[in-house]
Amino acid sequence: MVKIRRALISVSDKTGVLDLAKELNILGVEIISTGGTAQLLRENNIPVKEVSDFTGFPEMLGGRVKTLHPHIHGGILALRDNREHMRVIKDNSIGLIDLVVVNLYPFEQTILKPDVTIAEAIENIDIGGPAMLRSAAKNHRFVAVVCNPARYPRIAEELRKNKGFLPGGFMAELAVEAYALTGEYDRMVHSYLSGYFNIVNKLPRFPKELTLSFQKVQDLRYGENPHQEAALYKNKCECGGIAGLRQIQGKALSFNNILDLNSALELVREFKSPAAAIVKHNNPCGVAEDKVLSRAYLNAWKCDKLSAFGGIVALNRKLDMATARAILKSGFLECIIAPDFNLQALALFKEKKNLRILKSDYPGVIEGMDFKRINGGLLLQDKDLSGLDLKNLKVVTNKRPSKKEMKSLIFGWIVAKHVKSNAIVLTKGSKTLGIGAGQMSRVDSVMIAKKKAGLSSKGSCLASDAFFPKPDAILWAHKAGVRSIIQPGGSIADRDIINACNKYKIAMVTTSIRHFRH
Repeated sequence: MVKIRRALISVSDKTGVLDLAKELNILGVEIISTGGTAQLLRENNIPVKEVSDFTGFPEMLGGRVKTLHPHIHGGILALRDNREHMRVIKDNSIGLIDLVVVNLYPFEQTILKPDVTIAEAIENIDIGGPAMLRSAAKNHRFVAVVCNPARYPRIAEELRKNKGFLPGGFMAELAVEAYALTGEYDRMVHSYLSGYFNIVNKLPRFPKELTLSFQKVQDLRYGENPHQEAALYKNKCECGGIAGLRQIQGKALSFNNILDLNSALELVREFKSPAAAIVKHNNPCGVAEDKVLSRAYLNAWKCDKLSAFGGIVALNRKLDMATARAILKSGFLECIIAPDFNLQALALFKEKKNLRILKSDYPGVIEGMDFKRINGGLLLQDKDLSGLDLKNLKVVTNKRPSKKEMKSLIFGWIVAKHVKSNAIVLTKGSKTLGIGAGQMSRVDSVMIAKKKAGLSSKGSCLASDAFFPKPDAILWAHKAGVRSIIQPGGSIADRDIINACNKYKIAMVTTSIRHFRH
C-alpha cells in the first residue's frame, strides 16, 4: 500500500477531474498542476500549486516545456527504498510525487479534422505527458499513474476505503494501462506522419515487424458460442467498414451477425446493377442481380428458401417499399443492410423489434490487408480484390458459350469468389440456382449445388472457384443439365476435363485466376 500525499494533475480531457481533485483535497493531498487544469481547479476553489512554482522554473517555448524538469521526474522516479535516491532527493530539495493524473493532447481528434494542417497536427503531439506516464508507470511500486478518466471513481473509492492509501496490485494495473496508452499514441502518430510524408508506400509490403492499431467499439453478448466472451474492434487506420456501421433498428449485433454482415456486404458491392445477397454461416445461400431490386431479392431468396431462414440480407441499393414487402413475406431474418432506406419501408419493420437494420453509408470496396489469426502468430496477405479480366477468358472446348451464357458465367464467377472453398455455383441469367460450399471434395460441392437447384439446374451455368482435379465433377454437371462452365484451369488433368466437356457437349471457359476462400 502506498500513501498518497502529493498528486500531479495535468489533463487535456477534463472529464471527471474536478470530482477527483475534490476527493484528493478532502484527504489532504497536495495538488500540483499546469495551465488550463490549474485554472479550472482554482476556479472551483480547489487549492493547487502551479508546476512552475514547484520546479522554480517557468513554462517556456509557448508551453512546449512545462513538466520536463528534474523536480518533476525526480519526484516521480525516485525509489523510496533506495538510500542513494533519497539522499539525492533531499540534497536537491525535490518533493516526491505519489500520484500522476495525466491524459494526452488530443492528437487523434486533431488529425480527424478535414482541414487540419501538418503544423497543427505536430503541435498536438504530446511530449511531456507520455514522459510523465512512462516515468510513473516505471516506478509503479511507489507512484500511482492514472491516464483514463473512467478510473477516477475507483481511485477515489480506494483512497477513501484505505484512508489515503492505494493497493499495490491496483497500481500495477494502472501502470500497464498507461503503457498501453502511450504505445497506442506513438503508433497513431507514426501512422499519420507515415501517410502524410508518403513513407508507407516506401516501406516493404510485408515489414519485418508488424504493429496493429485497433480501438474497441463495443463488448458483445458472446462470441461464436455462448461460453466465449467477445468484443468488436475497429481499425484506427481505416475509415468505414463493418466496424463503423450505423444501426437503425433491432437488438445488439452478435459476433456471428457481424461476420455474416461483412461477407454479405462485400459480395453485393461487386455488382453494378441492383443486387441482393442472403448469407448464412458466412456463405451465400442466394444471390441475384436485376434491374429491379425487389426482383433481385426474390430471386436470391428462391435459390434456397430453407437456408435463407434466419439469414442476413444485403442490398446494394436503397431499400424501397416493394423490396421491404418482399422481405417481410419471406420469413424470419436476422439482419438487413443497405446503403439507405425508404422511410415508409422502415415503418413496415417497426413491429419486428428484434430485426437488426443497418445502414452501409460508406462508398466502395475497402482496400488493405487480410489478417488471419493462428495459434502463436498471424497470417497476412493482400485482400482478394482481383476482378475478372475478360481479355484472359479462354474458351477451351469445341462448343462456345452463348452471349447469354457468358453473362451468366461471369455472374456466377463473382459469386463463387465469396463462397467457401470448394465452391460451386449454379446460375441462370443473373441469379443463383444452387450453391455448393465448403466441401472437402469439389465433386461433393457439385452434387450439393445440383441438389439445391433441383429441376431448375437444367440449362444452367456452373462456376468453380478452382480447377477440377478429375473429370468426375463434369459427369455430375452433365447430370445436372449444365450447359457451360467457368473455372480457372491449370490442372494436370485439364485435357481429361476438356475431353469430358466435349463428350457431354458442355462449353468451358478458363479464367487463369483462382479464388480460394478458406
